[in-house]
Amino acid sequence: MLTTMLKAKLHMARVTHSVLNYEGSCAIDGELLDMAGIRENEQIQIYNVENGQRFTTYAIRGEEGSKIISVNGAAAHLAEAGQRVIICSYCQYTLAELEVHAPSLVYLQEGNVVSHTSNAIPVQVA
Repeated sequence: MLTTMLKAKLHMARVTHSVLNYEGSCAIDGELLDMAGIRENEQIQIYNVENGQRFTTYAIRGEEGSKIISVNGAAAHLAEAGQRVIICSYCQYTLAELEVHAPSLVYLQEGNVVSHTSNAIPVQVA
């Protein structure tokens, strides 16, 4: 049996570009991709914190160190430059793999600068 789990997350990324006339996808700074463990052409989910839109696309490598988060193609209608998004990737794991699985979480602040990383989401309290 396989279970789909969170693999990686870029939390509170700021969209830097929204390009309608592009082939598609989401360009992400290569350093951020590597830090999160998201591969080029990997399916990603994007959750727009500003308007509630949720959509699926794939990651392409942006210029290293550029801090670019460019939502391209049809998805450009769902996220504008300046809006905050959460970018997630998921993976299917066997029960044995789940025993050691921990997601790669990268938290961003203004300018898409990394504030910290983690492998666990804090417990939500009432």
